[in-house]
Amino acid sequence: MLDSSTESGRKAEQRLREEEIIWLTTVRGDGQPQPVPVWFLWDGESFLIYSQPATHKLRNIRANRKVSLHLNSDDEGEGVIRIDGTAEIDRSAPPATQVAGMIEKYRDAIARLGTTPEEFARSYSVAVRVRPRVYHVW
Repeated sequence: MLDSSTESGRKAEQRLREEEIIWLTTVRGDGQPQPVPVWFLWDGESFLIYSQPATHKLRNIRANRKVSLHLNSDDEGEGVIRIDGTAEIDRSAPPATQVAGMIEKYRDAIARLGTTPEEFARSYSVAVRVRPRVYHVW
């Protein structure tokens, strides 16, 4: 787990709650990593990500559940956070509109896209749950 008793752990925890974009890296069948920026909600134990149904990342996850997540560094190249974990299609997750934290976090971004939370939830209808195994913070 993330050690929030350290300064770097506390900063990492805060960033995981506040950052808008995290990079999700899945692996294609030929072994090529595929990083993509995604919106996410961190609940302290797992990451919830919503995806459009016909994406490469979902196909990759179905074939290989091992993934990595990372945040961009700060302006000085510090604050690096990388998480190795396992992903699964979470059929029990509610639609994004029923996840208050997700809509609250991305309400302005959804509006900037010229859409509504309901349209977003219809388009990004597949929930992905990533459970961390290892954190790398520096």
